[in-house]
Amino acid sequence: MTILVTGGAGYIGSVTVEQLRQAGRPVAILDNLSRGHQTAIPPDVPLYVGDIGDRALVRRVIREQGVVACIHFAALALVPESVEQPALYYDNNAYRCQTLLDALREAGIGRFVFSSTCATYGLPRAIPIAEDHPQQPITPYGWSKLFVERMLADYDRAYGLRFVALRYFNAAGATADRGEDHEPETHLIPNVLRVALGKAEAVQVYGGDYPTPDGTAIRDYIHVADLAAAHVAALDALTAGQPSAFLNLGAGRGHSVLEVIDAARRITGHSIPVRVGSRRLGDPPQLVADPRAAQGYLDWRPAVSDLEHIIASAWRWHCRYPNGYPKAEPLRAVSEP
Repeated sequence: MTILVTGGAGYIGSVTVEQLRQAGRPVAILDNLSRGHQTAIPPDVPLYVGDIGDRALVRRVIREQGVVACIHFAALALVPESVEQPALYYDNNAYRCQTLLDALREAGIGRFVFSSTCATYGLPRAIPIAEDHPQQPITPYGWSKLFVERMLADYDRAYGLRFVALRYFNAAGATADRGEDHEPETHLIPNVLRVALGKAEAVQVYGGDYPTPDGTAIRDYIHVADLAAAHVAALDALTAGQPSAFLNLGAGRGHSVLEVIDAARRITGHSIPVRVGSRRLGDPPQLVADPRAAQGYLDWRPAVSDLEHIIASAWRWHCRYPNGYPKAEPLRAVSEP
């Protein structure tokens, strides 16, 4: 009765593994470790180091671990990189995901929770954004996720593969043991905290001329622990027989870049200098979720997603791990035949 978590060594995936284990659910991880961290994985969790596009490996994991459902995080998620290297994103996020889906359906696995994104909406026509908002992505990253959403709808219709696609807004924060450690780091809060830790001279702000109250972009920040809880709830909903769904995951309120920096100044006690530059390609002025559909379908509410708590939790983690996750010992995995 094992849950396969692809990308379980990554930021949100590792926290979801943490919560699944706390709930007593057996878990196995498939991750190529290209952007995840082996030391984010508990040593007693089966780790298969490999690619979701390796159908033989996926079949092997399913067979050896008795997989009954999948939560899929394994994707590339850097918006600027997707603009520069679209082929990489369409291959990894869409084509290889189809290989994963085919291996699951061939094994008779009919429950799938998908890590999607609000980037599928593109430039918002209304704020807050509900699930029926038109989807017109403006980056290859957003398109790669939308392609999978369309695949999921078709696979449900044709093969009975039920799914919940969770469209994230801005994941942030940390648990005691798991936090945000990307290379390169493109997310605001960890970059703000790098300045407070003395690892950078100033925060680079991309755009000070947006049509917002202070000229900086507004985003809906949701704590990674709340995101993980939503994935567990989505799996439970599918197990209970709920139909497939597309759901927004956000707190339902927005904060500007400068508001985030001011909050970080209060929490860390550091001045955190700012440099304002030009806008970044693919960044809408505002992204704020209407989370009511997710709250109803999942019987879920963000519990720890107020901005102060998000930043304080991230600050504690970064103070504990100022250089990110510790380096791994020699590879511990069950990927070799």
